[in-house]
Amino acid sequence: MKIKHMMTAVLIAATPVATLAGEVNVLTWEGYADDSFIKDFEATSSCKVNATYVGSNDDFAPKLAAGGGIYDLITPSIDTTSLMIDAGFVDPLDTSKITEWANIYEKFLKLDGIQRDGAYYGMPYTWGSIPFMYRTDKFDTPPMSLRDVFAADLSGKISLWDDKSSLYVAARMNGDMDIYNLSDAQLAEAVELLVELKPLVRKYWATAGELVDLYAGGEVWVSNTWGGYQSNLLAEQDVQVTEFIPTEGAEGWMDSWMLVKDTPNTDCAYKLLNMLLSEDGQCGVANVNGYSVSNPVAAKACMPPEQYAMLHQDDPDYLDSLLLWAPLGERLEAYTNAWNSVKSQ
Repeated sequence: MKIKHMMTAVLIAATPVATLAGEVNVLTWEGYADDSFIKDFEATSSCKVNATYVGSNDDFAPKLAAGGGIYDLITPSIDTTSLMIDAGFVDPLDTSKITEWANIYEKFLKLDGIQRDGAYYGMPYTWGSIPFMYRTDKFDTPPMSLRDVFAADLSGKISLWDDKSSLYVAARMNGDMDIYNLSDAQLAEAVELLVELKPLVRKYWATAGELVDLYAGGEVWVSNTWGGYQSNLLAEQDVQVTEFIPTEGAEGWMDSWMLVKDTPNTDCAYKLLNMLLSEDGQCGVANVNGYSVSNPVAAKACMPPEQYAMLHQDDPDYLDSLLLWAPLGERLEAYTNAWNSVKSQ
């Protein structure tokens, strides 16, 4: 009897499982692998999507440097894509395998950060702004400027993103608008201002969910935000917030999918890239995150006209009114050290 069971077990172990699916492991932002559009992809492609989420662009390099072949696709922002290429973390994309490639905004395809030596390393996916937002029920007079945000009577009700981009906020408050080329003296002034304002800040938020909880619990009334995403999540909880661009301006961003070097899961990776650039993926992420998307043809086919217009899909030059994130190059360490010094004081 035992021999029979042992033989059966051996036969089962040795028999290929026909339904065994492939997989694709993504290191990405919250909402970019949401079940609302990923589950159908998994069912039709037989590719399981495993997502790990980041809270900052500074998370990509350390996780990839750790090695181990853990990730297949990543989605850094345009200020970080060049670093991924320079570090050898990503492979060029075979754009002939991406059906909707030609429909991506020409403006995005011209950006240096996603290409090198005639090859593309990034597939533009989403874009938008880093506005500020406030709880509508807490303000009789809406804030207009960054000085309004950091008013003394809001002490303990303010939050800032735990990211070096908080230096960009302080620099603008200091009148330094060339925020990606700050000198050592200007960085020092930004640090000085952030340290001065630190007693007013309830918490530096690290993830979208954390900021949503702070607002929903009434702990925070005003903060910077990932335009559209946290406000959508708060609306689901009947917490009314208003996003605004401060008089000192706001940053802009564009996120791209990149193929991790030597990934063995290229088949599933390209299947996922194709879905993400199609109507399913473009309206999927727009509906979840509230972000603008990179394929206006797909967007127009799947969005109602009012959503298409609200997301500036008919006006990608809206990005020109924002301070689009740019690579910091050799200044990256100086900015990173400056932000760490703020948190340590």
